[in-house]
Amino acid sequence: MTDFGLKVRMAIVGSILFAFYMLVGAFGLAMFGMGAWPLVLVGLLVLPAIQYKIGTWSATRKAEPMPEDGQYQEIHHMTDSLCRDMGIKKPKLMVMDMGVPNAFATGRKGKGVVVVSTELIRLLQRDELEGVIAHELAHIKNRDVLAMVFGSSISMMVGWVAYMVYMMGGERNIGSIFVGMIISNIAQMLVMVFVLAISRYREYVADEDARQYIGSGDPLARALEKISQGSQGREAQVQDSVNALCIFNADKSLLSKLFATHPPTEKRIQKLRN
Repeated sequence: MTDFGLKVRMAIVGSILFAFYMLVGAFGLAMFGMGAWPLVLVGLLVLPAIQYKIGTWSATRKAEPMPEDGQYQEIHHMTDSLCRDMGIKKPKLMVMDMGVPNAFATGRKGKGVVVVSTELIRLLQRDELEGVIAHELAHIKNRDVLAMVFGSSISMMVGWVAYMVYMMGGERNIGSIFVGMIISNIAQMLVMVFVLAISRYREYVADEDARQYIGSGDPLARALEKISQGSQGREAQVQDSVNALCIFNADKSLLSKLFATHPPTEKRIQKLRN
């Protein structure tokens, strides 16, 4: 990553999320006592691990292993070459009908998975597809999936803490439980603002890494243009949680800028071509 401003923003947001994580740990110690620190530590580590396992299974359960011959042979060859250049172990390649041209990566470095939609393979030229694969490999190399799972776990923990703090300060009845749940959801949403900011920054980093490894940003820029155009008027046949992993996520809601998992496609294309 060469963008110094992007590095600074990621460091600031990452520090804020880590502070929330420490706050959850401090609350656990205050609630259960210092003698329970092993239990608190295990709790802080177990939730992200469970989310990671469930998330990986859920994202890939409808995908099929990509054969190494026939029409997919070239994809395996370009992936082999990119992995050698990046210094990472080749991830498992899978193919999936998504309803739209798209791709995503999940898993961790050394045990990753890249899923490519059949629609994407039919749409893109070789160099454009190579740009997409390089982008997804960069996510695995940079441990982006682990970072997002960790951030999502922090938001859940903060929501739980907010609920417990509210319930400890008042009577326990149906009304207070309802209010506590609202407060919990608001707390989670506030933390998710920072988590999604990290997600948007990491998309820029993966784009930049892909440009460096394929030698030009133009193939990936052209791929993003085609993916954006090819997704118009079509409904993605994947879960929302998987959409957040994909190289393209067209969220058109009113709060899309604040809660978007991806930066605007136009800005990504502009950065790739500058």
